[in-house]
Amino acid sequence: MTMTLSLRIKKLCGSCHLMQLRKKSSVLKPQKQICKSVLEHFDEVYSKELGESWTRARDVMLSPSSWQYAVMLNRFSFSEGMEAYFQNQGLSDIFHGVQVPSSGWLKCYVSRTAHRYPAQRHRQGQLKDYYLLNAASLLPVLALEVEGGNHVLDMCAAPGGKSLAILQYAMPGNLVCNEPDCLRRKRLKEMLESFLPELCRSAVTLSNLDGREFGQLHPKVYDKVLVDAPCSNDRSWLFTSDIPQARHWIASRKELPVLQVELIRSGIAALRPGGILVYSTCTLSQSENSNVVDQILQSDCGVELQNLDKMAHAFSDIFTFSANTQYGLLVLPDRERAWGPMYVTRFKKRYPP
Repeated sequence: MTMTLSLRIKKLCGSCHLMQLRKKSSVLKPQKQICKSVLEHFDEVYSKELGESWTRARDVMLSPSSWQYAVMLNRFSFSEGMEAYFQNQGLSDIFHGVQVPSSGWLKCYVSRTAHRYPAQRHRQGQLKDYYLLNAASLLPVLALEVEGGNHVLDMCAAPGGKSLAILQYAMPGNLVCNEPDCLRRKRLKEMLESFLPELCRSAVTLSNLDGREFGQLHPKVYDKVLVDAPCSNDRSWLFTSDIPQARHWIASRKELPVLQVELIRSGIAALRPGGILVYSTCTLSQSENSNVVDQILQSDCGVELQNLDKMAHAFSDIFTFSANTQYGLLVLPDRERAWGPMYVTRFKKRYPP
């Protein structure tokens, strides 16, 4: 097959997919049902922690029809036609004109209005063109500032959006994607394979360790560590249909910070001196965000907190950041900025004296 014919076929396949995209993008999903017990719990906790900011965030979180979704393009199957399609639909690249240290290759398109494009199905022998995500979830990846050749650990990798974003940002020497749960790890593997060509897969290692074991088993190995920790996951629990499970979750929620601190300490031990660890969650919870960071700083784990004000300033036209966060950045869901919740903070490991 000649190169010209191959290109024509690729363009034709892309055109077919764009036609399907136009048809599917208008399909509406059934309205989600709010879990009353979780909402009452959130009202009690977040009204105290966030004040008036909770009122605005609450309105957005209770209205899935107002939620926004971002489209991250796949650098390994990049199509100018696909990018042009999203541009013609009125979407804009969140990195256009934004002064950040680097956004790598990352291309992420967002709409100012609530709209969700359909996720691509797996196509045998073809890589997917884009990945749908909450745009705020790219902030931990940007904070990590991965450089080519770095040894990187994504300690809590599933479902894999941030691992994929790391690979879009830069090509590390090795990226360890860790997920102890067998089923979630299988889905993580399938997701990565649907976006990465075979030549790039050798740079990715899947592991199944308890994240708390990395510091002991692999001390001082990694240049960058991402701890996108298990958390309250506010958006998900707000619409759970399992009432008994929701009540159990509310009762056991206070145990999460203990796990989160242990994961961070393990990540710090796995870092080389001078390395960067980014801690992130998708909850508004102060006990899982700033309070966890405070425990790390008070316990003298050999790290220093790094300032992320430049990042907040760079994305102030896209995200609404809380003004009352003691450490790091907290993205609050807001009207016409329905991103988050997303908390992110960054540590740097000190060199020994």
